[in-house]
Amino acid sequence: MDIPVSVGPMNEGERVRGPDMYVELAGPKSYGFELTRIVDNASDKVEIIGEDIDKMEEGSRTPFAVIVNVSGDSLEEELEGVLERKIHEIFNYIEGVMHLNQRDSIWVRINKDSFNKGLRLKHIGEVIKEVYKGEFPFIKHVDVTFITDPDKVKEELEKAREIYSKRDDRTKNLHEEDVDVFYGCIMCQSFAPTHVCVITPDRPALCGGINYLDARAASKIDPEGAIFEIPKGNCIDEEKGMYDVVNDVVYEKSQGAIEAMALHSALDKPSTSCGCFEAITFYIPEVDGFGVVDRGFKGETPLGIPFSVLAGQCSGGQQVEGFCGMSISYMKSSKFFQADGGWKRVTWMPKELKDKVRDAIPEDLVDKIATEEDVSSIEELQNFLKEKGHPVVENWESMATVEEESPMEEEHIEEYEEKVEGVERVEYVEGSTESQDSEITVPTMYLPEGFGGFQSDVKIILKNAVIKVEEIIIVKEGNSKNKDK
Repeated sequence: MDIPVSVGPMNEGERVRGPDMYVELAGPKSYGFELTRIVDNASDKVEIIGEDIDKMEEGSRTPFAVIVNVSGDSLEEELEGVLERKIHEIFNYIEGVMHLNQRDSIWVRINKDSFNKGLRLKHIGEVIKEVYKGEFPFIKHVDVTFITDPDKVKEELEKAREIYSKRDDRTKNLHEEDVDVFYGCIMCQSFAPTHVCVITPDRPALCGGINYLDARAASKIDPEGAIFEIPKGNCIDEEKGMYDVVNDVVYEKSQGAIEAMALHSALDKPSTSCGCFEAITFYIPEVDGFGVVDRGFKGETPLGIPFSVLAGQCSGGQQVEGFCGMSISYMKSSKFFQADGGWKRVTWMPKELKDKVRDAIPEDLVDKIATEEDVSSIEELQNFLKEKGHPVVENWESMATVEEESPMEEEHIEEYEEKVEGVERVEYVEGSTESQDSEITVPTMYLPEGFGGFQSDVKIILKNAVIKVEEIIIVKEGNSKNKDK
């Protein structure tokens, strides 16, 4: 079959923005999945259950599923996850097609130009068939099924999730101490040029689509591919999960952008984040703890911002301390951000996600972790944690004690007040969790009317901001220094 658009790696990284989009398949405002299975009798057919895109309204979105069945000599079940992740790459080979994420969080857009050139799902199916057989000679036959019927997508989605869960369970009894080799993945570098995903028995790929055994299989069948061996090397810090050879490889594969990586810390040299991650761990300084939000949650976090804004904070291959993309499976790992306190530092997550990982949460912490049903702001979160006796509250008390005992604190306050003499009012509120009327407060500074040239009725709200200030000096200069030029 002739394909009406170009196909190849030169199209990877292409984005399809809203105004250019003809149709959106699955995505954050709908549902869908992709799945690859190894079967005995694939027959090289492409099937569409539901409508092809030429029957869809321009600018619309619809549920969407891709099921690829492959057969061939010596194919083993552990290859399914590896072959499935290839779907992401193949879709992005096609001109005018954007594919993001994996498993049950896929997001596909097709632009108007490629649609007008005649591109349809049947063509995408043919491309999938040819690339699978071309890049993996041991695959003899490929069946591709697209589902756009909403009810059928929903029915098959539950079956797919059961398969994903079984795959993830295979590595439960295997740990980093048991192996000499980890694996790296740079499949997402077309979108995140400095991202290097390090996959270990205790830490699946951020996308959730590739675990340690999947990565091992991928490196064997395609040694020159995007997934490769990383000798573990010498351990630099066991708690953080830092290894010398891993750091060397990350530095090389990130084009020198990332010098070191801690596999099990979100605060100190965390993993880079691509954009395909299933969830984000984010630091909440007001409670000295973490929130976790997954891609499927449509509401706002206690910070007042949704998943999409947080994703923008750390995606693209960035290494941002306090923000770290991850797979949901990693939350079930015994090494889950162990260097930062693990579950003892988790203070908030969406209820649906909490229910999904409930078995991994220590029993004494289940009721102490808030959800969107319990709180909607930082202040409410602080009160909830205090009421429930969450372990992070003990940190508040120790931090307040350190501040009270610090001889520099009063000195800095006096110096600050002295330097802003003439300013209408400056108030310092101790950063303790206890005040005289038992309210929880944070350091606050009130500035005079007209400060910075702003009117008195202007409110400045900083959202998703991490600010570190060592010293603030505000000087009121005399008129003699304001000379006409």
